Amino acid sequence: MELSRHTLLVIEWLGLLSMATFIGSLLAVPWIIARLPAKYFIQHREKVEERHQRHPLLAKMIFLTRNAIGFAFLMAGAAMLVLPGQGVITMIIGLSFMDFPKKHQVVDFLVHRPRVRRFLNWMRRKEKKPPFQF
Repeated sequence: MELSRHTLLVIEWLGLLSMATFIGSLLAVPWIIARLPAKYFIQHREKVEERHQRHPLLAKMIFLTRNAIGFAFLMAGAAMLVLPGQGVITMIIGLSFMDFPKKHQVVDFLVHRPRVRRFLNWMRRKEKKPPFQF
């Protein structure tokens, strides 16, 4: 059975996409984690409420932009659950960007897992940053 040229092209592009997300996650995830404040998981709720009090059009633009970026990270993280990369951590970053009902409960559920906490704080130690406060 011989694969069509189109099928081979799709497989090639999927392989390149997989490699790009793997390399991108190795670079972006530690960079993002190191730049978050140590109190990020505590203060984030307050900042979201403050942001919603701004000008309605600006708040809607920020909402759309953050959700688009967050969704891209979320999908990349989901793909990394079966492809090479840091899937759960990338998904946490994506969820942190997004605004949706019960978001904080989902993020809290993920970051309160002992292995996830250890990994997040291990990455911060490598960058000589204080550990996250939960």
